[in-house]
Amino acid sequence: MRAQFVLSEIGVGLRRNLTMTFAVIVSVALSLGLFGASLLMRDQVSTMKGYWYDKVNVSIFFCNKNDADSGANCAKGAATQQQKNDIKAELARLPIVQKVEYESSDQAYKHYKEQFGDTPVAGLVTPDQLPESFRVKLKDPTKFAVIKSAFSERPGVQEVQDQRDTVEPLFNLLNGMNIAALVVMALMLVVALMLIVNTVRVSAFSRRRETGIMRLVGASSFYIQMPFILEAAIAGLLGAAFACVLIVGGKYVLINNWLAKKIQVINFIGWDSVAAVLPLVLLIGLLMPALAAFFALRKYLKV
Repeated sequence: MRAQFVLSEIGVGLRRNLTMTFAVIVSVALSLGLFGASLLMRDQVSTMKGYWYDKVNVSIFFCNKNDADSGANCAKGAATQQQKNDIKAELARLPIVQKVEYESSDQAYKHYKEQFGDTPVAGLVTPDQLPESFRVKLKDPTKFAVIKSAFSERPGVQEVQDQRDTVEPLFNLLNGMNIAALVVMALMLVVALMLIVNTVRVSAFSRRRETGIMRLVGASSFYIQMPFILEAAIAGLLGAAFACVLIVGGKYVLINNWLAKKIQVINFIGWDSVAAVLPLVLLIGLLMPALAAFFALRKYLKV
């Protein structure tokens, strides 16, 4: 009998405040959708970092005959074979080095043509202008400073370059977008909480006579508050369900059917990442409105 009464009160409350309830659902859906998207974007950035950092190398470029005026290291002209052998031997002794590969000027020119073959700048470079280099694969890509400090001032070395510098701006951009999404999500959550509090306040005010009678006949505070809390929880859960639909739809349409086909060099997150986020979104959608309603009732439910 009590459960039937509580359910009937929930239905009455939702019907009386239909517009505000709908606003709560939409606000919760958008805010939790952004929350889930932010978590997935963070996983995507971590996945991309692991993928690209595992592939990038440290490049030790040697002086060639055109670099005599480019710095003190190249003042004596092109690097000698003995200098290259000494550097390779030292690299082999370093515990942080996993693999060392030699790239000749002709190989560098071939890679250059593969990258810029269809562009106007392709004919501006000749093989003798591209330096020889060692491509150093590190066990830990963050240890680039060790290689740079050890070899950047060596005679015959034109430059020590960390290829992570070419992909770092992309990761910084993605991290910035993630922070922006979190800020918007926080603002949306504040709006949703304000709507929930106002909805509970209006609902409690419209039913103050019924709650007063319940208090007179001995109903407990928790029993009186339960319909209002469940109304907010149901609205929040519906919003969280819509947020899950947005997240799944975004993964299927935006990533699987568009980005994955347009950008094939990126290892995008899978459905396992989405499946890990959805329960958290549903849990927050259920608990956040219920707790907001509980604390709002302590102030506004005066019977």
